Amino acid sequence: MPGLVFFSSASGNTLRFVTRLEEVSAGRYGTALRIPISPQDPMPDPGGDFVLICPTFADGEGRGAVPKQVIRFLNDPDRRAGLRGVIAGGNRNFGQTYALAGRVIASKCNVPVLYSFELAGTETDIARVRRGLDLFWGMECSTMA
Repeated sequence: MPGLVFFSSASGNTLRFVTRLEEVSAGRYGTALRIPISPQDPMPDPGGDFVLICPTFADGEGRGAVPKQVIRFLNDPDRRAGLRGVIAGGNRNFGQTYALAGRVIASKCNVPVLYSFELAGTETDIARVRRGLDLFWGMECSTMA
């Protein structure tokens, strides 16, 4: 079963997004695994293909866009091998660095950016991500009969 892995800081925006996505998805993607905030906590093992949901932390120049915990998670070749796409969170107030973490991860790991959302996302974002994940994982036919 394809899965979701996410990182959420203490602000909880990405956690709120993932929680709402799980509620409307009724277990389609299993239980989303959280990359821990504390470096002492063990990393999750997705055990297969997954989509990463990641917020963006960047200064005005774009430095530090990918959270250190996400870098640590992806530095493991076995975990990185299962990465199939990335969904990025951000804040449009930061202009060109909006959702930059997704673009950085996608470029370095050669996977697509599937979607980007602002802060904790909207109901429209949740619906679009669910539909997009269903198509991406082949759970729905993408052609009309």
